[in-house]
Amino acid sequence: MNITREKLSDLELCVKVDIEEKDYSESVKKQLKEYQRKATVPGFRKGMAPMGLIERMYKAAIVSDAVQNELNNNLFKYIDDEKLHILGMPMSNDEKTGDVDFAHGKDFTFYFDIAVAPEFNVEWDKVNVVYNQIKTTPKELDNEISNISNRYGKFETPETVGKGDILYGKLVELDKKGAPKEGGVDTFVSLNMLNLKDEELLPLFEGKKAEDKIVFNMAKAFAAADIERALHMDTATAKKFKSDVELTLSGISRIIPHEIDDELFKMVFPDKKIKDAEAFRKALRAEIDKANEEQSDYLYVNQVRQALVDGFSAPLPESFLKRWFASRGDKDMTIEKIEADWQEKYVPSLKWELIESKLEEISPVEPTSNQIVDYIKDVLRRNDKPAEGETKEKYEERLEQQARSISADRKNIQQVVDRIYASNLAKIFKEQLKPTVEKVSGKEFAERAKI
Repeated sequence: MNITREKLSDLELCVKVDIEEKDYSESVKKQLKEYQRKATVPGFRKGMAPMGLIERMYKAAIVSDAVQNELNNNLFKYIDDEKLHILGMPMSNDEKTGDVDFAHGKDFTFYFDIAVAPEFNVEWDKVNVVYNQIKTTPKELDNEISNISNRYGKFETPETVGKGDILYGKLVELDKKGAPKEGGVDTFVSLNMLNLKDEELLPLFEGKKAEDKIVFNMAKAFAAADIERALHMDTATAKKFKSDVELTLSGISRIIPHEIDDELFKMVFPDKKIKDAEAFRKALRAEIDKANEEQSDYLYVNQVRQALVDGFSAPLPESFLKRWFASRGDKDMTIEKIEADWQEKYVPSLKWELIESKLEEISPVEPTSNQIVDYIKDVLRRNDKPAEGETKEKYEERLEQQARSISADRKNIQQVVDRIYASNLAKIFKEQLKPTVEKVSGKEFAERAKI
């Protein structure tokens, strides 16, 4: 076998593969003997048909398979050995190859068109992106402590409504006359009084008991997001919902917050020795800062990625790539559609693929299985505490098994993979760019993330 290449342009090659009979003859002989041993041919006992007959019946197909096998293995070995960074996959040049006669031919020549990646360097100097670091305010920390004490608190069922209670009942949308609206909302709901946005409306609810009816305007009492959840509406519909409603109370729940004490410290941080409320605040702040950093990293990665793609100026073998995309068997992938989407969809993706290959030379970008498992274990730790009497070793072993089981199905953990991928990229970007850090509030961050 002999493989050579001809340079068609700076980024396109034509690879010539010469396959001689000696390259595949042993494989063909072995397979013909196996066919002869198993063949059932009319007029002959099983396995006794003459080799000449077996060859006439099967040799062309066997030669075709053997040659194709040699061709594929050696073509990709040649690409690896020659360290060719190809784009797409080799495409058979049928015009140069011509018709191939496997029934009568012995030596064969095949031609393939190949596109190679351009030589380029990542243009870090064209990137000017600040790192938006979300500040954790004392108020946000107080809110988190309140949420945690409620989460670990106890439920009571008081007879009358008080501030901060959760109300259950049937809610009916009213028309302008105060009667149930025909075709309007009629559903069972739960409403958290902590989310009441207008304190002046609280007297409408306080002191009410089961079977009492409360009439109020939903939009004045609750934010659109709360309406969306309570009434199971889409966002747009919830924002437009301005009707008065009548709530017939059927039940009331009240959370008695857990005391900020040693018991709470151990439940929230079983692996840490939290001695007092100040240490508890410090540990919680670290958790919030970690979550905020993940958001900051995600935004930073997207902004830097866009800047790198925008600054990529190396040429691409566009003609080859368009033909390759069109040849992949998708009926909807026509040349016309590819041309229409080329600049907006394909070019940015191709540029990023090339940039990503350069980043891999600095540090691994794709999440490893161990990274995925460790991330899932961290999530499990926050929600799955050790069982009573369970040793630390048994607890860790159980988490490991659960995390590996969850990670086995990549479809269900794509969000985890995306987060680790963003974290890996953020680490590279920070090391290479040493960005200016701007501390911003959560609200400011949300505004900047929209841009």
